[in-house]
Amino acid sequence: MQSWIELLAATRRTAVVDIGANPIDGDPPYAPMLAAGLCTVVGFEPQADALAKLHAAAGPHERYLQHAVGDGGEHELKVTWMNGMTSLFEPDVARLSALNEFARYGQVLERIPVATTRLDDVPDLGPLDLLKIDVQGSELMVFQNGRRTLAGAVAVHTEVSFVPLYQDQPLFADVDAELRAQGFLPHAFAAVKRWPISPGVLDGNIFATHQQLLEADVAYVKDFGRLGELSTEQLTHLALLAHHVYASPDLVVRCLVELVGRGDVDGEVVPAYGRELGVSLGTNGVRSDV
Repeated sequence: MQSWIELLAATRRTAVVDIGANPIDGDPPYAPMLAAGLCTVVGFEPQADALAKLHAAAGPHERYLQHAVGDGGEHELKVTWMNGMTSLFEPDVARLSALNEFARYGQVLERIPVATTRLDDVPDLGPLDLLKIDVQGSELMVFQNGRRTLAGAVAVHTEVSFVPLYQDQPLFADVDAELRAQGFLPHAFAAVKRWPISPGVLDGNIFATHQQLLEADVAYVKDFGRLGELSTEQLTHLALLAHHVYASPDLVVRCLVELVGRGDVDGEVVPAYGRELGVSLGTNGVRSDV
């Protein structure tokens, strides 16, 4: 019997664009798809040392560029003591001082003039299904200047901030409003970061016993209540991403049922996906073994 992926018969690999591809936080969320040869990656990283590491480790389906993606204007890159806080935005010293260790993390060591490129102006970008982005406050700038490109995407994996670490930094509400306006809905919190408020130290551990919500990685997907507005290709890659990246079988099934209803995919794809999950699914996506 054919697997559900064979029945789905994608015409190309899922296309990932990674803005801020510096792998300081470990493997990216799409790593399993990349390892399996199921996706391609176009990554952007303006810091030369991080870019060199990406090039050295790149596989056959990856390419990395040194563009600083933004609004197309000239900016200043603030290189900080902790590499992960390097940003186009100025660290908010007063706010950072209210969080254990952050005043040190956000210390600016170097200021580098950079010319940014709008996402909509990147040449030869190719298709985009999943945008993964972590640019320390500049996410909203990228989204606002990439609306044409993002119109074809089905998922956005973005860092959002609840507490401003930089001066004039857009926060979760700003990013959420923009992505909703572009037809995306929040799907899952992929990671949540909490941090201790200074100067509280318990049992000599500056990182213990804390609840302050700081940042999160949030997965957005195209509105699953309006899948009829998506193309066959978009539905196909949304199903693949939902399974391989977000472990969301309910979203997979909804996409598959929509494809079957259109006559674009053989109805056997839904029972085949059930076998992948170890359950019995009818062609309508309803579990039949309970």
